[in-house]
Amino acid sequence: MDEITLERLEDIDKIEQLIEYIERFYPGLTIESYTIETIERALFHTYIKLIGRIIMNSPRTMRLFLKNYLTKYEIMNIKQIVLGTILRLNINEKSKFVNKLVEKYLNNTEFINGLLEITSLDQIQLYMKPTKYNRAIREGILYFKNTKEIFVLEAFLDKLYYEIMAKEVKFLNLKEKIMISFYVNYISEIYNLNIIHRGIKNNIDRNLLSQFLVNNYMFLNKNSLNELLNLTNINDFVTSLSEFLIRNKEIRSYLLQSPLKGKHLFWEIEKLYQDNFFKTFHEKIDDIEYQSIFRIMELLIKKDKEIKIHVLPKVVDILHEKYKVLN
Repeated sequence: MDEITLERLEDIDKIEQLIEYIERFYPGLTIESYTIETIERALFHTYIKLIGRIIMNSPRTMRLFLKNYLTKYEIMNIKQIVLGTILRLNINEKSKFVNKLVEKYLNNTEFINGLLEITSLDQIQLYMKPTKYNRAIREGILYFKNTKEIFVLEAFLDKLYYEIMAKEVKFLNLKEKIMISFYVNYISEIYNLNIIHRGIKNNIDRNLLSQFLVNNYMFLNKNSLNELLNLTNINDFVTSLSEFLIRNKEIRSYLLQSPLKGKHLFWEIEKLYQDNFFKTFHEKIDDIEYQSIFRIMELLIKKDKEIKIHVLPKVVDILHEKYKVLN
């Protein structure tokens, strides 16, 4: 969606009208019911179909990157299955929350179907032992058994995704590597900042929290992250983060014009990093190889942003307003 289309989106106040409005941007969008969860699943299902089409028309190394990118949606599937197992849902109930299309593109349909059939956490841990998810699942389930908290499992799985992305960069060719490593660095740093912010907000043990951080950086470094990790309130976090970031000449002018605030902090941070990415590589797209990589990255980033920052918040606003009227 372009800027004008996104602006018009804000004027819509009925959910049926909203779905009709966005359908042309989400081919094959199927909404089973007008709930936030159902609409979110349908939007991302369409997004994943789009990635699948790109995979089929990309060179081998870009296919590798895109499949690694899809791992985050497999991790979402795994989280849903583990949570469903904890809640004692049956296989049909758990299946409703799993995107099988992801597994098709990853050639992991048999793997996820086997996981769906499991009925206990101990069996899940055993099933995952020969996979890349082994440690995250083992540590997360152990923590859950001791505390009844699923946060650690989710955090270890999320960390694994960023580690996989960083590790696989070395298999790309030079121009892919330059652009994609830049991307991986910035999403890893946003993830680290999100983890620290969440830890401060919920007063999570800092030794535990430090285990979830990824050793991958963009504008910050290990020392600055540790300083942020040891803060105790959000205002100090925003102030210190701003001070660290403004030292970088690449983004200094942007921050002077649009300083970070607390209300929509991570939307602001994502915009800062994304704008820097596009500014850095837009100048290179007269090169044919850079151009094709850039277009793929642009689509991935902007479509994800469109769903998370524009469409879904609008869905939430409309449905919450409708709920208030009905009550």
